[in-house]
Amino acid sequence: MALDSKIPHGPISDKWTDYKDHINLVNPANKRNLDIIIVGTGLAGGSAAATLAEQGYNVKAFCFQDSPRRAHSIAAQGGINAAKNYKGDGDSVYRLFYDTVKGGDYRAREANVHRLAEVSANIIDQCVAQGVPLAREYGGLLDNRSFGGTLVSRTFYAQGQTGQQLLLGAYSAMNRQIGRGKVKMYNRHEMLDIVIVNGKARGIIARNLITGEIERHSAHAVVVGSGGYGNVFFLSTNAMGSNATAAWKIHKKGAFFANPCYTQIHPTCIPVSGDHQSKLTLMSESLRNDGRIWVPAKQEDAKAIREGKKKATDLSEAERDYFLERRYPAFGNLVPRDVASRAAKERCDAGFGVNKTGEAVYLDFAAAINRYGTEEAFVKGLDANDKALVTKLGAEIVKSKYGNLFQMYYKIVDEDPYTTPMMIYPAVHYTMGGTWVDYNLMTTIPGCFSIGESNFSDHGANRLGASALMQGLADGYFVLPYTIGDYLAPDIKMGEISTDLPEFVAAEKEVKDQIDRFINNKGTHSVDYFHKKLGKIMWDKVGMARNAKGLSEAIEEIAALREEFYKDVKVPGSANEFNQELEKATRVADFLELGELFAKDALHRNESCGGHFREEYQTEEGEALRDDENFAYVAAWEYKGKPSDAVLHKEPLVYENIKLVQRSYK
Repeated sequence: MALDSKIPHGPISDKWTDYKDHINLVNPANKRNLDIIIVGTGLAGGSAAATLAEQGYNVKAFCFQDSPRRAHSIAAQGGINAAKNYKGDGDSVYRLFYDTVKGGDYRAREANVHRLAEVSANIIDQCVAQGVPLAREYGGLLDNRSFGGTLVSRTFYAQGQTGQQLLLGAYSAMNRQIGRGKVKMYNRHEMLDIVIVNGKARGIIARNLITGEIERHSAHAVVVGSGGYGNVFFLSTNAMGSNATAAWKIHKKGAFFANPCYTQIHPTCIPVSGDHQSKLTLMSESLRNDGRIWVPAKQEDAKAIREGKKKATDLSEAERDYFLERRYPAFGNLVPRDVASRAAKERCDAGFGVNKTGEAVYLDFAAAINRYGTEEAFVKGLDANDKALVTKLGAEIVKSKYGNLFQMYYKIVDEDPYTTPMMIYPAVHYTMGGTWVDYNLMTTIPGCFSIGESNFSDHGANRLGASALMQGLADGYFVLPYTIGDYLAPDIKMGEISTDLPEFVAAEKEVKDQIDRFINNKGTHSVDYFHKKLGKIMWDKVGMARNAKGLSEAIEEIAALREEFYKDVKVPGSANEFNQELEKATRVADFLELGELFAKDALHRNESCGGHFREEYQTEEGEALRDDENFAYVAAWEYKGKPSDAVLHKEPLVYENIKLVQRSYK
C-alpha cells in the first residue's frame, strides 16, 4: 500500500491552523455516544484521556501499573522545551522547529515538527494553570535553562523532577474525569492484541494482571500511548516494566513500524557496574548545562585512576581533556546526545576511561560551584576570595537546581558529587522509531492512533533533550483531540460495538493460545535468561556503533535465540493468577521479533544519521555521514509473518523550509 502522510498544503506556518479550520468536528451531544480506548497513561496517554473526556467522549484507559501516576514519564528529569523566548535570547517557533529537525539529523517530517513547535508554548500555559510547580526566577517569572543541540535557553523545569510534576498535572486532570465517570480506569491491565472489524480498529484484548482474566473491550477508536522499546536492550534507563507489546501487536495486525534503528543512547547515565544489574540510571542532561565533561589527558593518569592510585581531584586543569569543549567549541558540553555519546565512547575506547571497567568519563561541577558561589558572594557583599565560603554558597545554588539528582547519584554510587566529579557513560534511553503515523497521528490501521514515544513522527534520527515531554503533551492535549474527531465524525450514529463479534472471539483465542503455550512449555531457562542474551546481542552488534557484518550476524543470532526461547523457556505458575514471569514472557516474545526488525532496518540504511551510526559511513573526524540522495525517507516496515519477511515502504522526506547540510556543532 502507498503511504499517505496527509500533510496539508500551504505554507508551513499556516498548515496546522488551516487544517484545524477545515477538518470534521463532532458536536458535544454526539461525543457522548463515542467510546475511545487509550493504552498507556504516561504524559501522552494521560493528557489525551483527560482532554478527550473533558470534550465529552467516553474514555477507557489502560495501564499495567497499579496507578496511572506510576507511568515511566514520571522518571523524566531535566525539562520540557517551549518557544516562549522568556530569556530574550532569540528563540522563536521557527528556531525550535529548526533545532529539532537539525537535531534529528534531517530525518524528521517537517510539518509535524513545526506543529510541535507551534503548540509548545500552549503546553507551558496549560501546565501552569494545572499548578505544575515549574521553577521560577527571583522575580517570579518562569525560569529556563539550556539543553543540548541549541544555542538558546528554552527548557522549563521543576528541579530534576520535571516528568513527575508534569505527569501529576495530567493525572490530576484525568482523575477529575475519572470522578465524573467519563474516564473508566483499568489499572493492572495489559493490552495483548487489537481487534479489527471491517478493516477498522474497534477494540482490544487485555489481560487482568491480578486475576489473569482475559477481557474484551470495544471502542470506536483505539489510541496507543505505551512508550518506547528501549528495553529490547535489556539494560536501559527505562523502567523494568516498559515494553513494546502494544505497539508490536498493532504492527502485526497492519500498523507499519517506522525507523526502528533510530534509538537514542543517552550520554549522561551512571555506568554499568556488573552483571547483577537489571536496569541503568539516567542522570539528567540538564547536568550538562553546568557540568563539564572530561577525561585525563594522559593514558597513564587514566590507568592510575582505574587502579585506584589517583583520584580525579588530583589532576590539574592542564592534565584534563575537556574533549567536548575541544572538539565542539561552539556548543561545548551542550552538543546533541548522539554526538556527546559517541565522543565519550571514542575516548573510552582509546583507553582514557576512568572507572574500573574503563567505560566512564567525568562530569565535573567544580567550575559551576565556584562560578555560582563567587557571584552569590558579590550579591551578598561577602568576601569572594574566601574559597571555603564560595564553595559553600555555590554548592547551595547547585543543590537548588539539581539537588535530587545529586542525592540519587550519591545513594547509588556512594560518592559525593559536590566534591568528587560524577562518573557517567552512555546508555540506551529513548526510541525515536515507532509505529508509523500520518499527520492525524493515525497508523496504517484506520481508527488506530499512536501518540508520544510509541510513534515515530517528530524526532527523526535523534531526539533533542527536553523534547520527549513536549511531544507527549502536545499529542495528548493539543493534536489528537482535533484529529481523532475528524476520523470519528462518520461514526456518530453507530452505537456501542458488541464484544461478541467473531473478530473479538478470534483475537481472544489467539491471546489465550500464546499464554497456554508458555504455561505448558517444559523449558529449563527463565525469561530473563533469554532477555539478557538478546540484550547482549543488541548492545554488542546493534548498539552505539554498527557495521554490516555485525548486523548480519545479529539478525541470524536473534532468529536462532527466538527459536530457542519458544523451545526452552520456563514460565512457572498458572495463567489464571498474578504471574509476573508470564507477563515478562509475552513481552520478551515481542522484543525477540522487534530486535530482528531493528537490526534489519539498521542494515538496510547504508548511512549514518543521528542515533544510527554505521562505522562504514563517517567523516574523517568520526562524525555521522548522511546520504541524503538515497536515504532521505522514513523506512516503514509492513509485517508479513516474521521479521525477515517484512516489506519496506518509503515515505520521502521533503524539505521545503530547511536546507539539508551535513550537521555540524563546531
